[in-house]
Amino acid sequence: MDLMLGLIFGTIGSAYFIYGRKQRHGLALLSGVALMVFPMLVSQAVWLTLGSLAFMALPFVVSL
Repeated sequence: MDLMLGLIFGTIGSAYFIYGRKQRHGLALLSGVALMVFPMLVSQAVWLTLGSLAFMALPFVVSL
């Protein structure tokens, strides 16, 4: 379960990273990096899901 969630959120993170790099959107780029690294640091599915959802919402909630 944790491996599958890590794969899903890591894939979403790579999409955020590519979008942030192409559009020069720094917060999306940093959220993408965080989404790719976060599954390596957290092992529980609940915290992985909550943290990843927070990183996914960050570029939409915070506007720079």
